[in-house]
Amino acid sequence: MNDRYSRQTLFQPIGEKGQKKISSKHVLIVGAGALGTGAAENLVRAGIGKLTILDRDYVEWSNLQRQQLYTEKDADTRLPKAVAARQRLQEVNSETVIDARVVDATPLELEPLLDGVDVIMDATDNFDIRMIINDLSQKHDIPWIYGACVGSYGISYTILPGESPCLHCLMDQVPLGGLTCDTAGIISPAVQMVTAHQTVEAMKLLVEDWDAVRKKLVSFDLWTNQHSSIGVSSVKKDDCPSCGREASYPFLSYDQQMKTAVLCGRDSVQIRPAAKQEWDLTVLAETLSGQDGKVDQNPYLLSFTTGDKRMVFFKDGRALIHGTQDTAEAKTLYHRYTG
Repeated sequence: MNDRYSRQTLFQPIGEKGQKKISSKHVLIVGAGALGTGAAENLVRAGIGKLTILDRDYVEWSNLQRQQLYTEKDADTRLPKAVAARQRLQEVNSETVIDARVVDATPLELEPLLDGVDVIMDATDNFDIRMIINDLSQKHDIPWIYGACVGSYGISYTILPGESPCLHCLMDQVPLGGLTCDTAGIISPAVQMVTAHQTVEAMKLLVEDWDAVRKKLVSFDLWTNQHSSIGVSSVKKDDCPSCGREASYPFLSYDQQMKTAVLCGRDSVQIRPAAKQEWDLTVLAETLSGQDGKVDQNPYLLSFTTGDKRMVFFKDGRALIHGTQDTAEAKTLYHRYTG
C-alpha cells in the first residue's frame, strides 16, 4: 500500500487493517445530487474499493451551488449526474471501481445492484425512494444511512437491520421534516454537515467498528445554532411491515401503472412508463425533428423544446417535462410527442 492513505491509516480506529477493509468494500449511493456527490468524493478519496452511484437526472446550473463534483461544462451539455460524477471521481482515484447508472431508483432497478454491497447511502430528495431503500436494506440485511437537508437544517440516522428501528418504525414517532429545497431553499454548509455525518458512519461500518456506530438520530440547524441527538431504540416495532417478525416489505411492490413525480426544487414532472422500455434516441430525434420545436441530443439523453415547455427523454424510457407541475398536463405532452 503506497502512502496515499498514510494520514488516514495514522488514525488509530482505521489503521492499516481498516484501510485494507475499506479497499475491499462496496458502497451503493442512491442519488448523485448534493449529498451524493459529497459522500461519493469522501469515500473515493478514502479508498473505497467499489462505488455504485445511481441517479435519474442531469446537471443543471442550479446544482452548481452545492453539488460539488459538477462544472459549468456539465450543466451546459446536460450531462447525466451519474456520468459526470464518475468522470470526476475517476480523476480523483483511478483505483476505485465506479459503476454509474442513469436510471430511476425503483425496486426493479435497485435490487439487482445489491449483490456484494456492504453499505447503502441515501442521497435522495424523495421519501418514497427512501422507503424502497429501507425495505431493500431489511430484506437483504444491508446497513443503510439516512440523510436529508433543507435550508440550514439537516438530519442523519444509521439503520442496522435486525438491531435498529427502521425508517418505517420512525415515521409516526420522529419528526423527519416536511419542507423541501423548493419551499425553503438550501445552503451548502448544511449539505456538508449531513455528508460528514453520513460518511463517518459509513467508514465505521466499512472498517467493522460496530461499537462506534451512532445509535441515535442526529439533527441540527446551523443557522440557529441548534443540535440534537435523539435516542430512538424504543420505537422499534415487532409488527413493523418493513422490519418486524413477519415483514412483507410493502414498498417493494410495483403496480403496472404509469408513474409521475413532481421533482423537488424544479418546475418539472417525471414520467415513467408502466412497462420497462428503452428509447432509441436517434429514432426519437428523427420523429421529433418534424415537430414544431428544437431538438438537442447527447449520448445519454434527448431534449425537445417547444414553446415554454421542454421535454428530456432518457434511454431507460423516462421523460422529464419541464415548465409544469401539473401531472395531467405532463402526461398529455408526453403522449402527444411520443405517440
